[in-house]
Amino acid sequence: MSKRKSIIPKTTNSRRLSNKFEEVQLIYRNKTKAKDRPNITSPDAAYKILLDSWDKDQISLLEEAKILLLDNSLKLMSIASVSKGGLTGTVVDPRIVFAIALKRRASCFILCHNHPTGNLKPSESDLSLTKKFVEAGKLLNINVQDHLIITQNNYLSLANEGLIDPP
Repeated sequence: MSKRKSIIPKTTNSRRLSNKFEEVQLIYRNKTKAKDRPNITSPDAAYKILLDSWDKDQISLLEEAKILLLDNSLKLMSIASVSKGGLTGTVVDPRIVFAIALKRRASCFILCHNHPTGNLKPSESDLSLTKKFVEAGKLLNINVQDHLIITQNNYLSLANEGLIDPP
C-alpha cells in the first residue's frame, strides 16, 4: 500500500503558508435600495433598460452580450457587459456570467445580445447557448428568465417565442 504524499512541504508551517495566499471573503453592500430599483416584469421593460445602457455608436457595428441581474422580486440589481465581439459574433463564457450572478447574489438574470445586422432571427449558436445557460442555471438555482436579441429598433424574446421554458 502506498502512502499519500502531502502537497505542503514539511518545513512550511500553516502560518507561513496562509500569509502567501489571499483569503477569500464574501462581502456585499447594496448601493441602491430595493424600492428604488426598477421592476423587470416584461421583455419590453428589459429592452428599454438595455437599449438605454447600450453604446448607440456600437449597437449596429459590433456584437456584445450583457446580462440584467435580478433579485427574487424581479427588481434590477445590475447590468453587466459579459462579452464584446466582432461584426458577426461574440463569445459568452458561462463561467464569467455565473460568477457575476453569484457575486451579485442574483436570483435570476436575463441574457441579452445584439445583432448588428438588424436581423432578429436567433442563430443555432444563439439557441445552443441559451440551452446551455438554462441547464447551468438549474444546477446553480439561478434562473435564466429570458434571452433577448436586440437591435437599435426592436427585440426578440426567446421566452415569448417559446424557446425557453418558464422557470
